[in-house]
Amino acid sequence: METTSQDIALTTETIGESWLAIARRILAAGSPSRYDGMPILELPRVTLTVNEPLSVDPIIEKLANPERLAWMHANFTDHSLVRELGDARSYASRLFDYAAVGRDQVEWVIERLRTDPTSRSATITTFEPLLDTTYIPCVSLLDFWIRDGALEQVVYAHSIDFGSKGYGNLVELAWLQQHVASALDVSVGRLDFVIKSAHVYETEFEYMSTVLARVDAVG
Repeated sequence: METTSQDIALTTETIGESWLAIARRILAAGSPSRYDGMPILELPRVTLTVNEPLSVDPIIEKLANPERLAWMHANFTDHSLVRELGDARSYASRLFDYAAVGRDQVEWVIERLRTDPTSRSATITTFEPLLDTTYIPCVSLLDFWIRDGALEQVVYAHSIDFGSKGYGNLVELAWLQQHVASALDVSVGRLDFVIKSAHVYETEFEYMSTVLARVDAVG
């Protein structure tokens, strides 16, 4: 089936390049819309493919907001409730203590692929239907598989803000992929990030325009 002209697929080598590429595309060609009552520019049905997803990325280290990076890292590593999200459960709690019953989904993925490296169902979710009555996590499905000796990851998100959080999501997803690959003693392969709504909030237009101008200034 052919994709429509609105479907966007971008391939880059690094997560930093991916962040800048999609943010530039959103600001240049995004459609005005609203999310949670706030104005946004939005691109629907975006797939980002990163060939070398490393969590330590020079572009992100140079251009991203350190406080926002720290906030996202805490979301993926701290089991405390996230005050800014209405006291929702963090990604860490969802991944390493699913539904607050002690189920470590990441360890389950590792064991599944260790037992059967050809598995095509090492798939986990952050969505907790019985607990998520208000907040729905943006990143909801993480799917791992080994191809040609490398661990690949396919991720689905209902929406990602590439002004203030998207680069943090990319860093933490790359970190998680490296963690699983290391446990399995395989190399890190590509990361595919499928996003229903890739957007930038109006409040972040100036920030992202400044970031992109800095990039353009140095060629």
